[in-house]
Amino acid sequence: MPYRPPLIAREYFVADPPELPVRQHGEGGLATLARAEVVAADECGVTLKGVTSTEESLVVQVSAAGEGMIRVKLSEQADARTRSARALRLTRPVRWPARVNVDDETVVVDAGAVRAEIRLNPWNLRFTDPTGRVFTEQDPGRPDISGRLRTLPFGRSQADGVTVAYHETFLAPADEAFGGFGESFTPLDKRGQRPLMWNFDAFGAESQRAYKNVPFYLSSRGYGIVVDSGMPVEFDMCQSTHSDVQIVVPDDLIDYYVLGGPEPADVLRRLRALTGPAVLPPKWAFGAWISSGFFRDSQERVLARARKIRDRGIPCDVLHLDTFWQIDGHWSDLRWDRQAFPDPEGMLAELAEQGFKVCLWMNPYISHLSPAFEEAASSGYLLLTRDGEAYVADAWHGSYPACGIVDFTNPAARTWFRGLLKGLLEQGVQVFKTDFAEGVPARAVAYNGMSGTELHNVYSLLFNDLVAEVTREVAGHGLVWARSSYLGGQRHPAQWSGDVDATYPAMGSTIRGGLSHGLSGIPFWSHDAGGFTGTPTPDLFVRWAQFGALSPLVRFHGTTSREPWEFPEHAERGAVEALRLRYRLMPYLYSTAVEAAQTGLPIMRALCVDRPGDPVSWQADLQYLLGPDLLVAPMTSADGTRDVYLPAGTWVDHWTGEHHAGGRYIRVAPPLDRVPLYGRLGALIPTTTPGPTVTETPEISLLVYGLPDGESRTVVRDDDGETVVTAVHEEGRLVVRAAGPKTVAGVEIVGGSAEIVVG
Repeated sequence: MPYRPPLIAREYFVADPPELPVRQHGEGGLATLARAEVVAADECGVTLKGVTSTEESLVVQVSAAGEGMIRVKLSEQADARTRSARALRLTRPVRWPARVNVDDETVVVDAGAVRAEIRLNPWNLRFTDPTGRVFTEQDPGRPDISGRLRTLPFGRSQADGVTVAYHETFLAPADEAFGGFGESFTPLDKRGQRPLMWNFDAFGAESQRAYKNVPFYLSSRGYGIVVDSGMPVEFDMCQSTHSDVQIVVPDDLIDYYVLGGPEPADVLRRLRALTGPAVLPPKWAFGAWISSGFFRDSQERVLARARKIRDRGIPCDVLHLDTFWQIDGHWSDLRWDRQAFPDPEGMLAELAEQGFKVCLWMNPYISHLSPAFEEAASSGYLLLTRDGEAYVADAWHGSYPACGIVDFTNPAARTWFRGLLKGLLEQGVQVFKTDFAEGVPARAVAYNGMSGTELHNVYSLLFNDLVAEVTREVAGHGLVWARSSYLGGQRHPAQWSGDVDATYPAMGSTIRGGLSHGLSGIPFWSHDAGGFTGTPTPDLFVRWAQFGALSPLVRFHGTTSREPWEFPEHAERGAVEALRLRYRLMPYLYSTAVEAAQTGLPIMRALCVDRPGDPVSWQADLQYLLGPDLLVAPMTSADGTRDVYLPAGTWVDHWTGEHHAGGRYIRVAPPLDRVPLYGRLGALIPTTTPGPTVTETPEISLLVYGLPDGESRTVVRDDDGETVVTAVHEEGRLVVRAAGPKTVAGVEIVGGSAEIVVG
């Protein structure tokens, strides 16, 4: 049994992952690939007959899956695929013509930005860049002096004659850093950690438990690795031994891709090509979302809230109605509480006239107390127990009634659930918050025969696919506001960080989660400004509002009110000013969002995305670049001071215009109304006049950080097309020109002065 500290309550989860068997002392069952021979080769790669240390025969396939992508499969049968494929495909490789060279002792598969070099006997596989520099190499698993293996080499393990997992091990240089794995709330560099790809209800969002797991990591050596499996894959990132990365895949095969760089942007572009593009949210989604909070609400309160937002001049585009738009105890049967909301159609129409979009909370669980439960259970729309009964799970951890779980592998269940959503959208609802979906129990059984373990991770993709599909059909966009996700989840914008505590340390964990998720190919991410659980202090509310305003998307939500006027006057003022800054920067934010959808680059990006050669960039995980040109360092401590790392170059303080040389840390202690914000010297930031909502901006203004050395350039991307803006500094004059649908109405220089000419 794992060690548990005394007197600490165990974190119970209705869907804890199953544990793999423990190999007993002297027990067999480990088969390591020992040698191989080529049985087929074509323009894309090779198929080999592999022989293991136990003289078993396995099939090895090494092929190009796209430019700069090598795919490796090890299985009993050549056509084996991950068990989750019965529900949906996680990757979309192509047959890509590589340069394949086969001789008696070696095989080389050259996919351009990455090459696989195979030694046949004894077996070894390594991956290099086009110059021959090694990205990573299999550890052959040499035994120690006592004959023991410290790692699980390339091969598989069996228990009682049944294969329980395949595994792979790569050597890791002592200075290699790793990022990714989805929304992991732990330090950005995952070296020394052991991420488990199992979607948890993350309980505070301050641990390795994650709502959104992505079996992908990005290396500081210029490559990435993706494992195609929906099963609870475990990555041992140099924890068991400092020299090795170990991957354990409890599936019918191991199927992984090595993505070449050399830059992180190249790796993320290839990840996008392999798993699909991100979907750009509608422009209004980048405005502020203000929630009713997790407490009783009513039509009267919603309308009063909307009037107050407009009367107080608070920028806002979306009103979110949380759980209590439905009848308490009936969640989530997707039916209005008609006592609290007697005229939802009229309410939605009135809010639309005021410029508000409306988001409704929901999840894929139906309370056993709801009348809809019997309808769903009798029709076979819910996951089942092994005895064939509807599986009733404690998805709310005892705080609310147990629920059935909608089975999205059943076409009839999908049609039924889709109809419930469609009616709400036709009333005028614009978007759904797709909460939960991490609670598929391991012992559940699905309509299509999948076990709960096989379905657990990909269930969130099925859920969000359906909600996005019907939303797109009725509302014209595929936006959801999702808590759980998995590989390929970038097609479900947006995603938020879940139920984080309202504390300064939790805000720090949230930043780390967002940066890790961005390094996993997810550009459209957010969090609950102010924290979710508890009530933030006034200063924390302001600091978190500043972080939220300078995030990809921003929502105010919690177990208590996050309405700005519920805080002292100075805190309300600070939060609203942060939102006005966001709305002022909207042309820059939206341009960055359009680019993110096109490239897979995150909007909120760890420093290593742009500066991978700087070792500090893989460690400085409480700050980030917002797009390519703005550096944000939220205040994550109540003492009001922090250290900010400025990358190489010159950075201009947004508030004071002071110039700072990069490549070093600086200590800052900003007043409560200022978040540490810096512009890259010479950067051109398109802005607009902030209004109550996100609106079309045919005219833009320009913030110029310092004076550019020669010419600076930016591209303003909007629904009306692209506008290229240039600024040339020469002989005391700054000449600004725009080519495209937008015009430049004004120019402000931060930290410099010159005669401004707009041509």
